[in-house]
Amino acid sequence: MNSELIKALDALEKDKEINKEVIFEAIENSLVQAYKNNYGKADNVIATVDRETGDFSIVAKKEVVEIEEDIEDPTTQIALDAAKEINPDVQIGETVDVKVDQSKFGRIATQNAKGVIVQKIREEERKVVFNEYQAKKGEVVTGIVQRIGDKNININLGKVDAILPKSEQVKTEVFTPTARIKLYVTKVDDTNRGPNIVVSRSRPELVKKLFESEVAEVKDGVVEVVNVAREAGVRSKITVKSNDPHVDPVGACVGVNGARVNAIVNELKGEKIDIVPWNENAALYVENALSPAKVVSIIADDEAKMARVVVPDYQLSLAIGKSGINARLAAKLTGFKIDIKSESQQNELEKAEKEGQDVNEEDILEISESTDEVETEASDDVFDDEQ
Repeated sequence: MNSELIKALDALEKDKEINKEVIFEAIENSLVQAYKNNYGKADNVIATVDRETGDFSIVAKKEVVEIEEDIEDPTTQIALDAAKEINPDVQIGETVDVKVDQSKFGRIATQNAKGVIVQKIREEERKVVFNEYQAKKGEVVTGIVQRIGDKNININLGKVDAILPKSEQVKTEVFTPTARIKLYVTKVDDTNRGPNIVVSRSRPELVKKLFESEVAEVKDGVVEVVNVAREAGVRSKITVKSNDPHVDPVGACVGVNGARVNAIVNELKGEKIDIVPWNENAALYVENALSPAKVVSIIADDEAKMARVVVPDYQLSLAIGKSGINARLAAKLTGFKIDIKSESQQNELEKAEKEGQDVNEEDILEISESTDEVETEASDDVFDDEQ
């Protein structure tokens, strides 16, 4: 042990954020263990490493007995004459600190210490990396695509690799090795081989975190992201509200000439994003959520979480969206089951009701299969979210 050890531990602490005090303690424990291996016991032994010089010493606390013949255990007892050479004032029955002759087991102690240092450094490196990424759970990180397997994609995060499993991938995204991408950290487990980190590209939380990083007002809390509904790779709807009456939440998220939202769209490989202003009025909130479709009338039931919406005939397909995605995302975003009808469908229904006819909405309004499917799927998504 010498100053070179101190320099090495200083470098470890600086470069890898490993607390050198932990290494010192591990070395001291290894010295005590080496003593025990050599003498059979070490309950009365204290090992210390000088934090300035790196030199180490081992001291055995021994009970003072009168003469050599009284010694029953030489590892824990010492005769009075020998004890007085260490401390002239010591008395029988007291203890004295006896410095251990390191030459008797110095080689073993050194070997043990080296092994402990290497092992402890590895443990501390894993711990430092684990703590760093444990703190990033629920956050967005940047990684480089390393290897693309049949199911999983290996992502290098700098100090450690992460796994992007198939279930967290976006079907429309195709990556090549060395591509830089942003990912949402979903899971961080500590293992003997180091942290096991799972990341996602498909979670709605990724969209929310991207807005936090791209929009200063969101990061500062001036604008709040209330909810996100997402069909990864296709479209997302995000609800925002302002905590400052002088700040337009939608404008802040869009940015000048769409710069902010376009940066997020580019990161999501072209996924469309609708930014919806939050409104405490349920009807207005549902209307906003169905954007870009225009709404003629809407009746919302807060308790039942249902909304009946009427749109112009030419806007019906827009309100529903391709494969029902607009209506489905609006339902997820608001938590409402949304029943969408065109003006002509609504007029036919009202006419039948005035004439006192028994009303079968599907027969009278000739609701298309695609519309009916959207209503059902939207409802199912809402119930799934609630569960």
